[in-house]
Amino acid sequence: GTISEQEQVGLESIISKMMLTAVLLAGLVAQTSATVTGTISEQWWGGFKYSFTVAESSTVESWCYQIDIGGGDIDGFECDWAAVATKNGAGYKVCNNANDGHIDGGSSFLGECVVRCSQACSGNSWSYSLHLTEEGGSGGSGPAATSAPGGGATNAPQVPSGNGGTAPGTGGGATVGNSGGQGTKPYGDALKKSILFYDAQRSGTLPGNNPISWRGNSAEGDCVNGGWYDAGDHVKFGLPFGEATNVLLWGMYAFKDGYEQAGALDSAYDSVRWATDYMLKAYDAGSHQLVAQIGDGDADHSYWGPPEGMNMNRPCYKVGPGKTAAELYGEWAGALAAGYLVFKDKGETDYANRMLTNAKSMYDFGKANPGTYSNSIPNIGRYYGSTNYKDEMCVGAIWLYRATGEAKYLQDAKSFHSASPAWALSWDDKNVECQLLLFQETQDNSYKSEVQAFLHDWMPGGSVAYTPCGLAFRDKWGSNRYAGNAAFVALAAADAGINSNDYAKWAVEQINYILGDNHINGGCFSFEIGIGGNFPRHPHHRGASSTGGHQLDGALVGGPDGAGGSYQDDQGNYVTNEVAIDYNAGFQGALAGINHLIKAGGVPATNNKCQCN
Repeated sequence: GTISEQEQVGLESIISKMMLTAVLLAGLVAQTSATVTGTISEQWWGGFKYSFTVAESSTVESWCYQIDIGGGDIDGFECDWAAVATKNGAGYKVCNNANDGHIDGGSSFLGECVVRCSQACSGNSWSYSLHLTEEGGSGGSGPAATSAPGGGATNAPQVPSGNGGTAPGTGGGATVGNSGGQGTKPYGDALKKSILFYDAQRSGTLPGNNPISWRGNSAEGDCVNGGWYDAGDHVKFGLPFGEATNVLLWGMYAFKDGYEQAGALDSAYDSVRWATDYMLKAYDAGSHQLVAQIGDGDADHSYWGPPEGMNMNRPCYKVGPGKTAAELYGEWAGALAAGYLVFKDKGETDYANRMLTNAKSMYDFGKANPGTYSNSIPNIGRYYGSTNYKDEMCVGAIWLYRATGEAKYLQDAKSFHSASPAWALSWDDKNVECQLLLFQETQDNSYKSEVQAFLHDWMPGGSVAYTPCGLAFRDKWGSNRYAGNAAFVALAAADAGINSNDYAKWAVEQINYILGDNHINGGCFSFEIGIGGNFPRHPHHRGASSTGGHQLDGALVGGPDGAGGSYQDDQGNYVTNEVAIDYNAGFQGALAGINHLIKAGGVPATNNKCQCN
C-alpha cells in the first residue's frame, strides 16, 4: 500500500498524554488512492468528537480504521450511524456498519466518533497521524507522521483549542434563593403555548377537542394511527418521539405544581396522552414487535404541503426478534414508566397499570436483545442514527425502579450507567438523565459529581461557547433545543439540592434569552412563536407554511447557527428555523420548573446581558 496523504495536527487542548494512530483500511481493492483527513470538531470536559473524511478515487465496499490510544483514561468510543466501534487491543477498531460500507470512486465519506473519558482529559497537547493502507495492512510504505505528546508537529496546521474544563466543584444542597418576584418573562403563557405546538403535530384521526383550527385528520391509513409528526416534516421517528415523550413526562413528574401554577396541567395531560396512547398501540407484547418508524424520509421530504394532503406511500418499519433496537425499547419503557407515575397520581389507575405492564415487557426485551437499531431500519442513520443503546436502557431501568421499587431495576440502571459527562441531553444522549435520576434515588455523591461535571461544561467557564447575548451554544442544529434541555437539567438538579442557587439562576437566564433577552431582529425577539410581538413568522414547517400560512404557536425554532448569535427567520433555513418535538420537550420542562419556582416564592434574580426592556 502507499500513503497518499499524511496529516499531523498539534492541538492545545484538554486532551493530553495520548497518541491516537488512525489507520483507514479500504476494502476490496488492491491499492487505494485516497485522501483522508481527521480533526477534533468539538471538545468538552469529559471527551471530544473526532471527525474524519475519506475521499476515494476508486470504489470500495468496506472499510475499517484503528484508533490506538497511548495514554489517557478512555471510557468509551462511540461512532455515528455509519460505523461501529469495538475494543481492539489498547485502542478501538472502527468499521462500517453491515451493508453500509460502499464509497463510490470520486466521492467522499464523512464520519464522526465520540471519545468519552471517565474523568477530565487534561493536559497540554495531543497529536495523531492518519494514513491509508491496503486491506489488512498495518501501515503505509512510508513512515506515519507522529509527534510525542507535549511537542507540536513540524509544519502541522494548528487547530484552535476549546477552553477545556477543570474538575467540577462540589457544593449544592442549598434552598434556592429568590427575588420574591415573578421573573421577567411570561413563563406561564409560554408553557401553555408549548403544549399547543404538540397539538399541531398530531397525526391520525383528531379528537373533538382539537384546539388547532387549521389542522384536520391525516395519515389515517398508517399502520398505527396517531402519534406526533417529528418536525417540519411528517415522518414518525421512534427515537426522538420516545425521548420527547420521556422528557415531557419527566417534567410533569418533577414540576407538576409548575403546570398547576400556569393553569396548564389538564391540557398537558391531554397532550402527552396522545403520545402514550400511540406507544401502547405501536407495541405488541406477544411478539415484542415495536413500530419504530412510519414514513420514508426521502419521499416525505420531497413533498411540501400539509399532512392532510399527503398521498405518498408511508412504509411501516418494525423492530423486534431479529432486528435489534435496545435504545428504542429502553427509551419507550422509560417513557411509559414515567407515564405510569404521572397518570397514577392523576387517579387513572387502570391506564397507568397498562403503561407499566408494557414498560416492563419492552424493557425485558431490550435487555435480552442488546444492540442499536442502526441496521434494523433502512436509512435511519441519515436522520436519527444512534451511537449507543446503554443510556436509553439506563433510562428505562431507573424509571422502572422509581415506578416499582424493585431492586433489580436499580442494579440494571447502575450496570448501564456511564460516568462520562454527557455532550448534551438530546434524542441520542441520555447519560445526564440517568446520572441525575440515579443520584435522586441513591443519594450517592458520585452521581452528583457527574451531574455537576455536565453543568460545569455548560455554565460560563466551561467548554460550551456563548453567544454575545448569553445563549449557551452547543451546536448549530437546534441550538435553542440544547440550551433549553440543559436549563431543564439544571432546574431538576437544583430541585434535587445540587448547587441550587447557581443552577436555577443560570437556567432562568437561558430561558430568558430564548424568550426575548437578545438583540435579534431589533431586540426582544422570542424564539418561541406567539410570545410577545416579535417572534419567527416563517418556521420550516410544512403544515403551518401551506395553504396560506398559519401561526405555529408554541413552536421553538432552532435558533442561532453560530456562537456569533446570527439567526435568519427564513422558511427555507432548516438550521435556524426548523421546529421539532424534541426541540420543545426540555424547554417545556424548564418552563414548568420556573413556574414551580414562582409558586414556591419567586425566581432567582437574574442578570441577562441583553435584557429586553
